[in-house]
Amino acid sequence: MFERFTRSAREAVVRATTEAKQLRQSPVGTEHLLLALLADPDWAPAATLRADGVDAAYVRAEILRRAGGIAGPGADAPDPEAEDAAALKAIGIDLDAVRRTIEETFGPGALRLPRETEPKRRGFMSRFYGSGHTPFSDRAKKVLELSLREAIRLKHNYIAREHLMLGLLRENHGLAARILTDAHVDAATLRAGLTESLKHRAA
Repeated sequence: MFERFTRSAREAVVRATTEAKQLRQSPVGTEHLLLALLADPDWAPAATLRADGVDAAYVRAEILRRAGGIAGPGADAPDPEAEDAAALKAIGIDLDAVRRTIEETFGPGALRLPRETEPKRRGFMSRFYGSGHTPFSDRAKKVLELSLREAIRLKHNYIAREHLMLGLLRENHGLAARILTDAHVDAATLRAGLTESLKHRAA
């Protein structure tokens, strides 16, 4: 898939990880992809959104506002530990009580694995970034998949930034979509503009 990405599309995906790290958020969410796409003010779709009052500064402020004004976990991020705890509680197991008992018996941090024995994660983005990358949320992964589908729909053999933005619009449930909706961005008009931009191969 990634061999189809134009240079600027690859740069946008990489920049999304940088934006997430700068905000001290993980995983990389749809909002970070939107932020990365708007980083180039000369990109035609970014100029179109700017007319609606949506630029990189606006999106960054919205991400922080929705995170309570502080950097932290990405808005698209599920809390796997909380989900596990809820599932165990449903069958009568109190995870906090189990943890307390183990730490009282074996000492603080007894549940933590030594760094060298922690399992290596090989996720969706590993062959693109290698090891040590910031993980992408399921919604952000879906956007990347949908960008490929948009390219196929338009009979393009490459994936440009416009396809990524079309993927964001098509996903329509992540924080990026909510930010655009709350800013009263006309998705149909934006989609038409992106398609027109692709006719000129604005990669």
